[in-house]
Amino acid sequence: MSRAPPAMAHMRLWIASPVKNLTRNGGIALLQIDFRALFDTLPSPHMVLDRDLCFVEANLAYQRTTERSRDELIGRHIFDLFPNAGEGGRRLRDSLERVLATGQSDTLALIPYAIPLPVSLGGGLEMRFWSAVHTPLFDDQGQTVYVLQNTVDVTEVQRLKDMAFGPSGAPVEAPVESATQLYQRAQELQETNLILLEETNQIRNLFMQAPGFMAVLIGPDFVFRLVNNAYQSLIGRRAVIGRPLIEALPELEGQVFQNILVEVMRTGQPYIGQAASVMLQRQIDHPPEERFVDFIYQPILDARGAPWGVFVEGSDVTDRVRAERQQKLLLDELNHRVKNTLATVQAIAAQTLRTTTSPAAFRESFEARLLALSATHDLLTQSVWQGASLEEVILMELRPHGVERYQLEGPPVSLSAPETLTLGLVFHELVTNAAKYGALSSSEGCVRVHWRLRDEGAGPSIDLTWSEEGGPKVSQPSRQGFGSRLIERSLQGDIGGEARLDFDENGLKCHLRLRLQTQGSGEAAA
Repeated sequence: MSRAPPAMAHMRLWIASPVKNLTRNGGIALLQIDFRALFDTLPSPHMVLDRDLCFVEANLAYQRTTERSRDELIGRHIFDLFPNAGEGGRRLRDSLERVLATGQSDTLALIPYAIPLPVSLGGGLEMRFWSAVHTPLFDDQGQTVYVLQNTVDVTEVQRLKDMAFGPSGAPVEAPVESATQLYQRAQELQETNLILLEETNQIRNLFMQAPGFMAVLIGPDFVFRLVNNAYQSLIGRRAVIGRPLIEALPELEGQVFQNILVEVMRTGQPYIGQAASVMLQRQIDHPPEERFVDFIYQPILDARGAPWGVFVEGSDVTDRVRAERQQKLLLDELNHRVKNTLATVQAIAAQTLRTTTSPAAFRESFEARLLALSATHDLLTQSVWQGASLEEVILMELRPHGVERYQLEGPPVSLSAPETLTLGLVFHELVTNAAKYGALSSSEGCVRVHWRLRDEGAGPSIDLTWSEEGGPKVSQPSRQGFGSRLIERSLQGDIGGEARLDFDENGLKCHLRLRLQTQGSGEAAA
């Protein structure tokens, strides 16, 4: 039974778009979009039903597909115009009612549905197979008031017609056996497609969420076909899909990886790399940074066994490699420190012997200095986590040699934990060198340490001078020792400071400058 369509005042056919357009005279005009015209010109069939499942609107593609005019559709119940008491009709009704009840879209991957032909075309039914998507449309209160259907005819119309109903005009009351078989196969195909779709989505999710980085490169230019989240994180989340390797990641030009890929494609043999260094520009306007990766290039072979692409899989092991390097550096420093400590003990023993007159006095003075040396080591260990004052860091190395052997001058300065550790190593090297070869190796020698704070607008910095006096004559060494390298590199690499050693013949001088991570408690000097 035909009835008038419900009021649709809230569905505007013309709206003002937020997109602006400049007119010739420089003015700004709002673009207007004719959504009725847009709806009508959509290439696939679309129609709208109300809550009673009556037609509210249908575009030209839907009218052509169903061979019904808009006037024949509007206000009519869908199952009055297109009755179907079978499985197809039940599934269609369930889907529409599900959308109205839940307010969520619903998809029918494959549904058989016969369409009544108009009397003008001889009447009867025409069997077709469809894929349909049902989308809810809401009112201002968020209630579902309409259902939008988008259908796609997935049937080879003429073949189904011939197989299901015979030549044109044959009766349709009893489909032939081949049509029943085709219908069963269509049902089986839909179920298989849904299973395959679910499995494909699961595999894709596993690929995207895998902890190791993965990518698929195809062709001689190694065009990116797939990349997962970990690979995107490694390269700085750049858009690479569909682009050749060197175009997408130009910093790889000249690195070994492209040559390895060429060899894998040529030989069809996989390649395994471990802790390989790669320079990657992971941030825009930043220089490339070094990363380390374990990876495998696995050729992808066609049916003839010829490579047509490469599957890339691996892990970013930068943190592991850096930790291993740091561990080696610490072990080397430990070995060096043990040797230096023994040398310091020897120097303390020799100095104590020169200044004491009896074994008892030697024992008392020597044990006191060894305890002081032990205390300074404890402070250095604690300062890795807690920080310390600059003066205390210097004293922990100089104190075992006696207060008459050093002079300190400078304002109070609080150091962060990294600064404490680094400067502790630096002063340990300076004191050890002074005890072996410099001012602390002679009875008349003395060490003077002077520092001052500066504030040049970018935060406080410290200038410090270490000067040795009264020791043996000093000459420029023929080669740079471990201690000198440690002083220079530890300041540059760990806390961004500078160190300069001056081998003056009257005594070694060391000039240190670094920007403090935390504000010292003293006032900056001019």
